Amino acid sequence: MKLTVQRDDFLEALTQVQSVVSARSTIPVLANVMLEAKEGGVTLTTTDMELSVTTSVPAEVEKAGLTTLPARRLFSVVRELPSQQIDLSVDEKHSATLKCGSSFFKIMGLSPDDYPEIPEPEANQSYTLEGATLKHMLKCVQYAASVDETRYVLNGILFSFKEGKLTVVATDGRRLALSEQEVDFPSENELDLVVPAKAVNELLRNMDDGDTVKMIAAGSQVVFEIDGLRLTSKLIDGTFPNYQQVIPPQCEERIAIERETLLHAVRRVALVTSEQSNSIRLEFGNNEIQVLSFTPDIGEAHERVPVKYDGPEMTIAYNPEFLLAPLRILDSDEVYLELSDEMSPGVLKSDIHFLYVIMPMRMQ
Repeated sequence: MKLTVQRDDFLEALTQVQSVVSARSTIPVLANVMLEAKEGGVTLTTTDMELSVTTSVPAEVEKAGLTTLPARRLFSVVRELPSQQIDLSVDEKHSATLKCGSSFFKIMGLSPDDYPEIPEPEANQSYTLEGATLKHMLKCVQYAASVDETRYVLNGILFSFKEGKLTVVATDGRRLALSEQEVDFPSENELDLVVPAKAVNELLRNMDDGDTVKMIAAGSQVVFEIDGLRLTSKLIDGTFPNYQQVIPPQCEERIAIERETLLHAVRRVALVTSEQSNSIRLEFGNNEIQVLSFTPDIGEAHERVPVKYDGPEMTIAYNPEFLLAPLRILDSDEVYLELSDEMSPGVLKSDIHFLYVIMPMRMQ
């Protein structure tokens, strides 16, 4: 293999693919990026057997070929090179040399013979989505996905295409985040699929607001295509919980709150919580919410948040991080907290198509 590529183009491509590589893989070739040089360019592919990313960059290819090189080491080397042309050549033993300006590197690679084959998807159903819309929807929910591997189906995000809408949902059993948007797709393409959180994080990392995203559901896999980049992921096999049963059908009280005021109050008061006492209290009174925390070994804090409220007095305890997560992501001026009583789930809403269910904590 022998080619010449612009350093900036090559670095951008390596940036897109190298994060998929696992540092703890027991299969040595999975630590590598596969490079395929053919007329007009070079294609880069990485995979961890569950998720793969493929992209291409233009290059002057003098000799076509296929090899694999250590992904993170190659990324580190290219990042430090000057912004010039890189001459890359690989011999029959998969030893690569890189020349750029006065810099010279030699990197030992591995044969691509053992590299997993990335299957070409057979498009059963496909959807065209605006990058800005999808990015906002996923940011609104992805933090609520579970990291408990014993509840594997909750380690992903539900994509539900139903009745002319895309609904994305994530839950860890103690909170649930939902965002939905109208999307054009034929009625025969209605389906539910659960995409692993790692794939969603990679999608968010590589997606810009101006992009158009093509999403392809192909059996046990899903493919996202964005401006020359292809992300292929296995789907999570299992039935996602019926999220509609978790959402309270109606609540007794609906309180409008300035989002930033609540965000800053909760963040400040949470400074005196601990791992053993990780809760804050919201005390609802006449036209105010008192945000409080008390930790015997650390101290206490309280802050008043003015609201329009003339309902019954009540006190509810929440995990502060669970309350902060959606407040950080949303950009609306006001949010609405809907409550029934001190032991029932609370529902946080905003002016966009967003809903967040949060379970109260038992007060000490």
